[in-house]
Amino acid sequence: MTQTNPIFHRLYRVLFLALISSYSFLHYACKTNPEAAPTGVVHNNAMVVSARIEASRIGMEVLKKGGNAFDAMIATEIALAAAYPFAGNLGGGGFMVYRMADGQTGTLDYREKAPLAAHRDMYLDSLGNPDPKLSRIGATAVGVPGTIAGIFAVHEKFGSLPMEELLAPTIALCEQGVVVTEKQAARLENYRDQILEVNGDSTVFSNSCKPGDTLRYAALAQTLRRISEGGRDEFYMGETAQVLSQFMKKRGGYITMEDLAQYEAVWRDPVTFQYRDLNVISMGPPSSGGITMQQILKMMEPYDVSDMGHHSAAGIQLFTEAARRAYADRNYYLGDPDFVEIPVSEITDPDYLQERMENYNPLKDTPSETISKGEIAMYESSETTHYSIVDQFGNAISATTTLNGAYGSKLYVQELGFFLNNEMDDFSAKPGEPNMFGLIGAEANSIAPGKRMLSSMTPTIVEKDGELWLVVGTPGGSTIITAVTQTILNVYEYGLSMQQAVEAPRFHHQWLPDMIIFEPEGFPESLKDSLITRGYIINQDRTPIIGKVDAIRVLKDGRLEAGADVRGDDAASGF
Repeated sequence: MTQTNPIFHRLYRVLFLALISSYSFLHYACKTNPEAAPTGVVHNNAMVVSARIEASRIGMEVLKKGGNAFDAMIATEIALAAAYPFAGNLGGGGFMVYRMADGQTGTLDYREKAPLAAHRDMYLDSLGNPDPKLSRIGATAVGVPGTIAGIFAVHEKFGSLPMEELLAPTIALCEQGVVVTEKQAARLENYRDQILEVNGDSTVFSNSCKPGDTLRYAALAQTLRRISEGGRDEFYMGETAQVLSQFMKKRGGYITMEDLAQYEAVWRDPVTFQYRDLNVISMGPPSSGGITMQQILKMMEPYDVSDMGHHSAAGIQLFTEAARRAYADRNYYLGDPDFVEIPVSEITDPDYLQERMENYNPLKDTPSETISKGEIAMYESSETTHYSIVDQFGNAISATTTLNGAYGSKLYVQELGFFLNNEMDDFSAKPGEPNMFGLIGAEANSIAPGKRMLSSMTPTIVEKDGELWLVVGTPGGSTIITAVTQTILNVYEYGLSMQQAVEAPRFHHQWLPDMIIFEPEGFPESLKDSLITRGYIINQDRTPIIGKVDAIRVLKDGRLEAGADVRGDDAASGF
């Protein structure tokens, strides 16, 4: 049997891809996608979309008073701590991407940090194996919170209304109470035993809640009053800091007054890249979202994605093959840029990405065991929350905030009225071992004092023809990146409205474990069978929903269409 000359094969491959790229460029240059008619909530001037209507309304009322998107960001962020304690928080952190009306962009990193007492092997047992409980449950799992530092950094740079005015609506909400929805009651019941195990029966969540019940948060209201009066330093150096550090010491945690006093939010440059005629603006490290999404989209760009058809076997296969290669790089190269050198330009170089796809075969699977990091080796929680804002002045905010797991570490500071995160699990407890989301970590994301853990949060803003077009993001742990990417493709390549794009069923592949995950009841068995015949492993177990996307699309006439995910209680408010 005659063997193919490897040099000839490589040349053929290059010419083949060049032909595809040329065709795709000409095709899209001549292509004019008609704008999909809106199917979601539409408003003329401003919009806030979040996980709960209470938070969206509080953000919107700030805008109606003349506040800007940054004022609304602060109000919405804090409102979620009361309206959506599942992920909204004072005891966690997040990322924000912004675009000013004049086109100026930037990002804020208020991600949690490892305590100063943290060390590389802190979650290993006597045999050197990871002990997941230590990094996921209780005080030992908690990283230094960044949310309060984040909102004060935003206020100092961009705020236009007094902080007292921005926190007052949530203080009132805490005292008036939040009505429990059916979905919230189910979540609380699902995690009630764990919350009781960690806290005993002394928290507001120790009793079973039914839909229609009202939860009031007197301690959280008092904490917010102190912060309103004392500012940022109240949380990091004042009475709140003292209560929190003493609580952590009593519970065996690592966070001290020194940890809190040293915490700072950081303004960072966004990840920006072109996908066809779109300009994508997203979060860079310690978020892996922007770079991983860039790799996925740029690996797909040479192919005629729209003609493959929405949720076709060919389209899903192409996305899967790009995603598995991008996640392999994510897991190896990415970490806190203040601690590790990240080869961003190398792993996003077009030649590198073309080389990564050289063994892509549209007729069969490329097993993940044959794909490692590119040359130049989990479980990240899905219980995050996202909100999107566009104000009447044309400013836009995309922000994702989290406690990591559902109700974080399950540890509730009764005296202060909020849950604490379990973000320490997002580090690599041991290189090569999966975290709670199945993500395999490497040395770049190992634990170190004061280091920020790697995240998949992907708050994103998209420009089209130089103008604001989409504001998008989602919770979902390791599935965040694929959910955000698919939502953008749904609107741009497949012509869906914002609401349709958000509601569309989603799928996921993250390199390891080597399987495609489909949302339940969203894809026909014939499609799965087609992929199985190509060698793909399909997760046949019942899988959870993938993300709860909250997004905004700017229509050609300037109106705003919301995409509020029906998978949760998510809702839009606008005027």
